[in-house]
Amino acid sequence: MGSLQNLFDGFGAAFSPLNLFWVAVGVVIGTLIGILPGLGPPATLAILLPLTTSLPPATGLILMAGIYHGAKFAGSTTAILLNIPTEPSSVVLCIDGHQLARKGRAGPAMGMSAISGFIASTFGVVALTFAAPLVAKLAVDFGPPEYAALMAFALLLVIMMAGESPLRGFISMALGLLLSTVGVDIFSGQTRFTFGNTGLSDGIEFITLSVGLFAVGEVLINVETKMGRPLFTVPRKIRELLPTRDDLRTSRGAIAQGSLLGFIVGALPGGGSTVASFLSYTLAKRTSKHPEHFGKGAIEGVAAPEAANNSESGGAMIPLLSLGLPGTASTAVMLAALLLYGLQPGPLLFTQHPEIGWPVIASLYIGNVALLILNLPMIPIWVKILKIPYWVLYPAILVLAVVGVYSVRSSMLDVFMLTGFGLLGYVFRKVGVPAAPMLMAFVLGPMAENAIRQSLVLSDNDPTIFVERPISATVLAIAAVVVVGLVLTGRRRRAAVPRPPAVPAAEQDGADGTSGNPGGPDAPDTAPTGTTEPTNAP
Repeated sequence: MGSLQNLFDGFGAAFSPLNLFWVAVGVVIGTLIGILPGLGPPATLAILLPLTTSLPPATGLILMAGIYHGAKFAGSTTAILLNIPTEPSSVVLCIDGHQLARKGRAGPAMGMSAISGFIASTFGVVALTFAAPLVAKLAVDFGPPEYAALMAFALLLVIMMAGESPLRGFISMALGLLLSTVGVDIFSGQTRFTFGNTGLSDGIEFITLSVGLFAVGEVLINVETKMGRPLFTVPRKIRELLPTRDDLRTSRGAIAQGSLLGFIVGALPGGGSTVASFLSYTLAKRTSKHPEHFGKGAIEGVAAPEAANNSESGGAMIPLLSLGLPGTASTAVMLAALLLYGLQPGPLLFTQHPEIGWPVIASLYIGNVALLILNLPMIPIWVKILKIPYWVLYPAILVLAVVGVYSVRSSMLDVFMLTGFGLLGYVFRKVGVPAAPMLMAFVLGPMAENAIRQSLVLSDNDPTIFVERPISATVLAIAAVVVVGLVLTGRRRRAAVPRPPAVPAAEQDGADGTSGNPGGPDAPDTAPTGTTEPTNAP
C-alpha cells in the first residue's frame, strides 16, 4: 500500500504541465532516433545531458526516460519495413518482421509490435513499482561467473537460430565471435586483429556490421529480381493494417513470456534488451505449436522479441535506481545525470528523495500511452514506404546506410567495411547461411569474454568457479540438457527420414542383359508420362 500511495503522489507530479510537456518531447525524440540508423539512445542522451541537467531533477530524468522508452518503440519500424536493425535489440525482429512485410503484412507486423510493446512495457513498469526489492536482491547475487554461464547459454541458443542446419549457424556464430575480438583488449591493453590500422583500435561498429549484413545484403539480393516485378505487396484496406484477432490470440503466450523474461533480464546489470529479445524469440520458437513458421513470417516472431525489448526498460530501472548499477549504456548516462544533480542512487533514493524517483516511474506509465497513441495512427503512413518503386527505394536505402554508418565515427573505413559486410550478407543469402547468429554473437561475444576472464581472475584461473556457485551451475546444467536434447532430436529426425527402397540388381540391369527395360528386349522404350513431343524433337 505504501508503494501504491507513493505512485499516486508521483502521478500528481508527473501530470504537471511542465512534466507532461517533457514527456511528450522525450517520446517524440526517442521515436525519431529509433528510426534513424547510427545515432541511438545512448548518444542522444549524452548529447542532451547538458539540457537535462538544466531542468529540475525529476523533469530532466522524465525527459531521458521518455527518449529511452520511445527509441525502443520505434526501432521496429526500419527493422520490419527495410530490414535495417538500428539497434542490437532489433536484429531478431528482422527475421520474421521483414518476411511479414514481404508477404504484404507490414501493417499487422507493426501493429503487433506496438501492441506487444505497450503491454510488455506496462507490465515492466508495474513490476518495477511493486517487485523492485525482490528483483534487486536477485541482481546482487549475479556476479561474473553467473554472467559467464548466462552468456554461454545464450551463445548456445544462437546456434539454434539456424533452424535445420546447426552447422551453418555455428559457422555464422564463429565469424561473429571472431569479429567481436577486433580492437583493444581491455585486460592487457594490447590491440588484436587490427593489422596495424588505428581505425580498428575501437573495434567494429555494430551499426556497420548490421546495416551491411541486412540492409545492403538485402538490396543486392533484390536487384536480381526481374524488372517490373513487385517486391512488396502493400495492403489497401484499413483492417489489413492491424493485427487480426487470430494474430492476437496466437501471440498471447509469446507476449506473456516475453514480458516476464525481458523484465528479469533487464533487472540484471549487463543483461540488456539484446539478450532479452534474443532469449524471448528462441523460447517462443521452442514452445510454439508451429515452430516451422518461424523465420518465414511468424507473427509470434514479432510479438516475443518486441515484448522482451520493451519490458526490459522497466527492469533496467531497478539496478539503476535501487542499486546505482547501470545495466546498459543508456542507463549509464542516466546515472551520470543523477550524480550531476547531486543524488546518490541506491536503496535510500526512494526514501530520501521520493519527489524524484516516483514521478519518473509515473511518467513511464504516461509515456507508454503516449507512444501507443503516437505509433498506431502512424502505421498507414509508414507502410506507404513500401509503395515507393524499388528503383527509388533501394538507392535511398543505400544512401541512408552510408550516411548512418559514416555519422557514427566520421570514418571512411567504416564505409568500406559496410561494403564488405554487404557483399558478405549477399553471399550468406546465396549459400543459405543465416546472418542473425553472426550479429548476435558479435554483440554477446565481448560480454561473454569479459565475464569469463573476470571469473578466472577472481578464482586465480580455477575453472571450477563456474560449477561451485549455485546459479552458474544451474544455468550450465540447463545448457547441457539443451545440448543433449538437440543431439537426440537430430538423430530422431534423421532416423525418421524414409530411405528409398533398394532396387534389385535384376531390375537395375535387366535379367536378360538389357538396360533395365522391364518389358524385355522387344518392348519399346516408353516416354515419361505427359510427354507429347516426338523423340527427334530438339
